[in-house]
Amino acid sequence: MATNLNIDKLDLQIINEMMQNAEISYADLGKKLFVSGGTIHVRMKKLHEMGVVKGTRLQVNLKMVGYDVIAFIGIYLEKSSLYDSVAKELKRIPEIVRINYTTGNYSIFAEVVCKDIQQLRRVLHDELQKVKGIERTETFISLDETMVRSINVVPEEQPTL
Repeated sequence: MATNLNIDKLDLQIINEMMQNAEISYADLGKKLFVSGGTIHVRMKKLHEMGVVKGTRLQVNLKMVGYDVIAFIGIYLEKSSLYDSVAKELKRIPEIVRINYTTGNYSIFAEVVCKDIQQLRRVLHDELQKVKGIERTETFISLDETMVRSINVVPEEQPTL
């Protein structure tokens, strides 16, 4: 897949390093990878334009800024063909931070971040219940987030002759 997008070993090394520390300067990253900071800049621009890199995000401890409830909602659709219209409506609910189209019991699995249980209740009762196409939901409240990490993107091994 990486070769279809013209991504080489250096691109993957840049992606790996930036996933670990997006604050590293291009100059420092260039030194680490034995290329110029300009090369890193050009490669990052290319990766953005290709859609491989979708920007940078600030990781925030949500509990420290007043968001104490993280929940996951399994959503059963009346028909799976309603996914696009339901997903469009779910995107309008600001507390929903992630939506996945899934296999298994649920058609959609959504992550919700709320300040408290009352806000979660409002999202479930007042917002989700209004979305046409949702048959029912099942909610799981997260008690603790033990780990979050990125994967290590590695270059494909070339066959030896």
